[in-house]
Amino acid sequence: MSSQVLIPNTESAILARILQADEQELTLDAARYWLSVKIPASDQDRVDELSAKARAGSLTEAETQELDNYLHIDFLLSTMHAKARRLLPMESTLSPQ
Repeated sequence: MSSQVLIPNTESAILARILQADEQELTLDAARYWLSVKIPASDQDRVDELSAKARAGSLTEAETQELDNYLHIDFLLSTMHAKARRLLPMESTLSPQ
C-alpha cells in the first residue's frame, strides 16, 4: 500500500504544492467551498474495494497506482479542509466529515 508520499512531479504533487502555498490566504467563501468538497460515494466505494484488496495482498500494479492516486487526492482534500477549518473554526465544527 502507499506511503502517501507524493512523487515530485505527478499532477497531484504539483497541485499539492500550489494548494499548500501560504502566500495567499483563503477567502471565507473559498474556505466554505473547500469544506463542502467531498469524494463522491462511487469513488469512496472504489477506495474501499481497493483497500480491501490491498489488505488481502491481491492488488495488481495498476490497482496499486489507482489506490495511490486516490490517497494523494485524499491528502490534498484533507490539507484544504484543514486550511479552511483554521479560517472558519466555528463553521467547520458544524460541517459533516
